[in-house]
Amino acid sequence: MMIAAMNVADYETSKACGDTIAIHADNGKSITVLITNECPAPCAPGQIDLSHEAFSKLADLRVGRLSITWSLVSPAAGNPISIRYKTGSSQWWCAVQVIGHRNPVAQLELKVGGGWRQLPRTDYNYFLSADGTGCGGTIRVTDIYGQQLVITGISVSPGVVQHTGVQFAHH
Repeated sequence: MMIAAMNVADYETSKACGDTIAIHADNGKSITVLITNECPAPCAPGQIDLSHEAFSKLADLRVGRLSITWSLVSPAAGNPISIRYKTGSSQWWCAVQVIGHRNPVAQLELKVGGGWRQLPRTDYNYFLSADGTGCGGTIRVTDIYGQQLVITGISVSPGVVQHTGVQFAHH
């Protein structure tokens, strides 16, 4: 699996979870990986902890550490994003996760009456409605570039990945 864990500083309490980055090693090799977790100390700012599969594309595993640079990328191809309600979600409490987003997610809002309610992001990469307001209704997701996707037809089905048919534009 081409995945990696990001250092605490750059991971920003799960804001980088699900992002795609390009990694360039000093030996001239490059790969693209998906950020799936945070790597604990002593993982310093700028450092990335690669899966065995990803690291082996850059160097022999016996090397252990490798000098790299990395940058955020917006993949050209992408399936539609999906939404997952966390186990335990209901009309009284829900946590919503955006999966497979092409660009980093800046915010998630739920339609409430005639307006939008912005949900706080948790350190476990879900957006939380602690009182259930808006759960099971229309969702608006905004990426770091300001693009907004409005998603309807997603029910509160805890633990179920629900496909949306929409995706952010390539940046």
